[in-house]
Amino acid sequence: MADPATEGRRLRRSFGRLAVLGALLVVAGLVGLVYTGLATLTSMLLFGWLLLIGGFVGLLHAIDSRGTNYFWLGVVVAALNIAAGVVVIRHPQGTAEALTMFAALLFLTGGVFRLVGSVVVRGPQFGWTLLQGVFGLLLGLLVLFDWPHSSLYVLGLFFSLALLFDGLGLLATGLGGRRVVSMVSESMTPEQSERRVTGEPSASSSEERHKWSKE
Repeated sequence: MADPATEGRRLRRSFGRLAVLGALLVVAGLVGLVYTGLATLTSMLLFGWLLLIGGFVGLLHAIDSRGTNYFWLGVVVAALNIAAGVVVIRHPQGTAEALTMFAALLFLTGGVFRLVGSVVVRGPQFGWTLLQGVFGLLLGLLVLFDWPHSSLYVLGLFFSLALLFDGLGLLATGLGGRRVVSMVSESMTPEQSERRVTGEPSASSSEERHKWSKE
């Protein structure tokens, strides 16, 4: 059986690395909130490279599955991903404008549907759904009225906020995990740790078994 002290140190190191990754994401998110234009360009380039790499991986899978009914479908999908990745990498600004327009239309349609649905249904979540609809509608109108200039900061803002909240979640998990492991390790006495490693029964368990044997 593994030594509890060694396992505790290993868990603390793992949670520590998780906390460091979270801190890096938080810093990246804060920098992106300050330089939204750079964050937008970075997100577009990452999106393009992900499409390109995914297209090549899909093409390799399609080649491996040649002779099946899904071969040509896999080739077509992979070719579309590769072509889209090349376009995004070569024209990140135009791609950002198109995606910003698409996001604005999504906000508008989602807001309208929530508004109409909340008024027609009037369920128990009427106020919350109505507020969501109004917020989505206003956000879509703001992005749309400032388009194409809004494409310089909208996507970068969303990307930076996603990095920030993901980083905060990882940071909280890492720090909390290290604290829990430290508390558990400190609560274990050296005698308990030695008994767990050697497999010897503790005094309380021996007394309990002796009591049951008497009964």
